[in-house]
Amino acid sequence: QVRLVESGGGLVQAGGSLRLSCAASASIFRFNALGWYRQAPGKQRELVATITSAGSTNYADLVKGRFTISRDNAKSTAYLQMNSLKPEDTAVYYCNTGTMVASRLPGDYWGQGTQVTVSS
Repeated sequence: QVRLVESGGGLVQAGGSLRLSCAASASIFRFNALGWYRQAPGKQRELVATITSAGSTNYADLVKGRFTISRDNAKSTAYLQMNSLKPEDTAVYYCNTGTMVASRLPGDYWGQGTQVTVSS
């Protein structure tokens, strides 16, 4: 059974930082890219960042220079370090994995999401 479990969300003031974690089943994590998506109220889910199994990264323009995606293959865990947060970063953040993620398309597996709220 594939599991993705996000953690690390919370309430932070604008300009602050948070680090999200996504703990994944080792069987799926090892060979697949992983992506972070977010969905704000009333908006479509959007791709934030991806990281391949080899560690290559890609970011949405809105977060470039502020967010960093990484992975620890030994722990089957991926991270999203978010700095210089803005109120418009407020959303539920989801991790996602599967064979399509390396192509920056949604994979088959999703976590339950973690809420990030940035106050102004």
